[in-house]
Amino acid sequence: MDSFVFKAFAFGGELDLNRLAQKLGITRKYRWEEPMILNPVTFALATGNDTEWVYLYYFGGVVFLNCSGDMIVRFLDSIPQYADSLKGQIQLPYREEYRLEIDAEREPAIANNCAIMPRYNLAFLDIICFVIAKSVALERIEERIDVVFDEVEGLIANLGRGKLELPDRDMARLASSILSFKFTSIAHIMVLDKPDITWDNAEADRLYTTMAALFELNQRYLEIKHKSETLLDMTDVFSGLSNARRSARLEWIIIVLIAIEIVIYLLQLYRGH
Repeated sequence: MDSFVFKAFAFGGELDLNRLAQKLGITRKYRWEEPMILNPVTFALATGNDTEWVYLYYFGGVVFLNCSGDMIVRFLDSIPQYADSLKGQIQLPYREEYRLEIDAEREPAIANNCAIMPRYNLAFLDIICFVIAKSVALERIEERIDVVFDEVEGLIANLGRGKLELPDRDMARLASSILSFKFTSIAHIMVLDKPDITWDNAEADRLYTTMAALFELNQRYLEIKHKSETLLDMTDVFSGLSNARRSARLEWIIIVLIAIEIVIYLLQLYRGH
């Protein structure tokens, strides 16, 4: 029986694989959906003779295959010198673990933390890495969007007390963060996309579909989408109230200026008389 252990983490943002490839002396060009698969010790492209692999994804996911804890630490300490976007990321709180066992004598099974397959197929490794990398990346977005919800909750509390102190710059930053959640979950993490191998391999398709359901990828994406739309609606309300306050302020300024002009005119009439 062969066993494969997967450990996934999420970096703080996306990873430019083509720029990383240049730094590592790799001439290959990577498409958005393709992972870079490296030997965690040599940082060269992994081969079939390697027993430990590292999968790196554009959306900031990294999956270690059969790597020891020390090997993972050394890789994470070394990779920032090749990728500027990873500098300063000492802790990676978003993580996921999974196991694949190849055993011809056992029935195929796919569970939350382990899958059993009757025979080895490289596509199984790729799919498991893809799914758990998506999962940790979604966890990163979920935590960030909850932080924004807490911020908006504070604004709503202030609004209930008749206060709305939100500069236009902060309003723009808030809207940008919300749009970023929607764009990242769709474009970067490719939640709605399936690996190409699933179209030609029934076992791979079943593995991906089952694991995507177990990790609730689509449901979590829909929740992020719903929260993003709710936050955008709230932002529209805050923007409308802010514009109304600004318009009222301008109207009062105009009224005061007109009043001053009338007073000056009356003073001139009085002096002339």
